[in-house]
Amino acid sequence: MDIANEAAEKPKDDADIRVGRRVRALRLERRLSLADLAAKAGISIGALSQIERGMSSLRVKVIWPLAAALDIEPSALIADGDDAVSDLYCVRSNNRRSIPVKSEGIAKALLSPPGATLTGMLVTVEADGGTAEAYAHAGHEFGFVLSGEVELVVDSTKYGLKSGDSFAFKSTLLHAFHNRGAERCQILWVNTTKPSEVRDGA
Repeated sequence: MDIANEAAEKPKDDADIRVGRRVRALRLERRLSLADLAAKAGISIGALSQIERGMSSLRVKVIWPLAAALDIEPSALIADGDDAVSDLYCVRSNNRRSIPVKSEGIAKALLSPPGATLTGMLVTVEADGGTAEAYAHAGHEFGFVLSGEVELVVDSTKYGLKSGDSFAFKSTLLHAFHNRGAERCQILWVNTTKPSEVRDGA
């Protein structure tokens, strides 16, 4: 009996749904289509689709090639608990990924899950930290200052922002930011570009 036929005969299992969401999240994170991953793992597109939708259990003979295709350990696909790997819709506080930056005194943690249209970040700017130079890229952005103070420069205009202040502008405008205060500043920052494109001075 093939995977698809077996899936049609049994109701969805919570464990299968969790594993399926995990597989899909990992696939989207690697920007692979169903066809791409199925080809790399040596399984049919239909079988992979059934797995991702939680309609089929992940067979032992499929775990190894699927894990290899995703470049992870097989145990990561079937680990217990929701915090083992990224979810399709949520990012746990202890599972945030860092976004590389070029400037000193800045750290960016990715808050949005794989495949999300918007890129949510927690931007931390240490005292006297900031972008090395103004930069621009495609998209739009919005930010909310959670704590501390930051000097934001958009299209050559400076804005002194404090906790509770917010901003929004087109990313195509040259922009930069710097923490002129004595305390660390944290900003909830949302961008329409992909994480790989959201870098200081990119």
